[in-house]
Amino acid sequence: MNLYLGFDFGTSGARSVVINNEASILAKADYAFEASQSEVMPTGWQTALFCLIEQIPLEVRQEIRAIAIDGTSSTVLLCDAVGNPIDAPLLYNDARSVAVMDRVRAIAPPNHTVLSATSSLAKLLWMTQLPSFNKARYFLHQADWIAFLLHGQLGISDYHNALKLGYDIEQLCYPAWLTQLPWADLLPKILVPGTPIGEVTAEIAQRFGLRRDCLVCAGTTDSIAAFLASGARSPGEAVTSLGSTLVLKLLSHTRVEDAKYGIYSHRLGDLWLTGGASNTGGAVLRQFFTQTQLEELSEQIDGSKASQLDYYPLLQPGDRFPINDSQLPPRLEPRPDEPVEFLHGLLESIARIEARGYHLLQQLGATPLTCVYTSGGGAKNLVWARIRERHLQVPIISLHATAAYGTALLAMRSNSFCKKLGD
Repeated sequence: MNLYLGFDFGTSGARSVVINNEASILAKADYAFEASQSEVMPTGWQTALFCLIEQIPLEVRQEIRAIAIDGTSSTVLLCDAVGNPIDAPLLYNDARSVAVMDRVRAIAPPNHTVLSATSSLAKLLWMTQLPSFNKARYFLHQADWIAFLLHGQLGISDYHNALKLGYDIEQLCYPAWLTQLPWADLLPKILVPGTPIGEVTAEIAQRFGLRRDCLVCAGTTDSIAAFLASGARSPGEAVTSLGSTLVLKLLSHTRVEDAKYGIYSHRLGDLWLTGGASNTGGAVLRQFFTQTQLEELSEQIDGSKASQLDYYPLLQPGDRFPINDSQLPPRLEPRPDEPVEFLHGLLESIARIEARGYHLLQQLGATPLTCVYTSGGGAKNLVWARIRERHLQVPIISLHATAAYGTALLAMRSNSFCKKLGD
């Protein structure tokens, strides 16, 4: 029996799913990161990875044929020659690279995807200023480094993660303006998502009872994994991920790119997965409410009626999409005395941002929206779904499949996955 394992590394925790050849789930597990900063550093990622593997029953582990991993887009780190991180990673929403944006603009073509303070390339340029930079031998994304822990090979990534590094997903190569830079030797080799990289190391196989010929495949980003898990296949279908942040992905005949609005397109066969990611989302809700409060208060909201509160919910200044402004201030006032009214205003405002995002994608030439699948923790909130449907004016379908399920599908289809889609 061949089984397939997918890992999803998000902002609040990590998840795993094991599926069989029929894509049925046989095992799954969750790992929640602690609030401390150390839990989102590489040691925390490694702990989560190994704990998730150990939670899989041994008899299941012994049948796993392939593994794939997704990580948060543009969470990056520098490593030395043996894979040890030389400094703290920069997370997906870290905008300190705004300080080097003049250098990014001098390197990259106008209106390019990398022209954002949170892009992988901007972070790499910022990292070149670190005192430890001379020790760097590899620049990796979160999913790349976690996969390295299993297969032992450094300097390998996939073209979904590498999009915001400047990789040309039409020509399938690094552009000349990138390869001519003095630190270009740090850039990873790029593979098609799902391509087998290599077998797990002998140490990993022995430690966890995995098959010695278990393959580790090139991964993807968390939002694309969520899209793969949705089953959406037709242009006009979209997936909104309501996790810690808000991520929109619309399947389109047309590629849409506009760094001015934080919009970019991933390649998916002969179609394009266009969209963007906002820093608003569930992390803001959890700043004010516990999970129990969110559930109880939501039940008291009439989703058919609009809240007049107009917020732009952010944890800290700065957003990426549909407004790309690293200094955009949070707007969370006025705050009513009644918690129900406050929550209603937050849910309504995030729904407005979502609708504004999809409207902008279509204004710029993307295929018209026909329906929206919803993943992430917010997908379970039925009142929020009614509010969002009122704003989007298309059917909303809640998904129970997780991003980890999408990476398990990627592992199952392995190299043939992208070939089937036309890559």
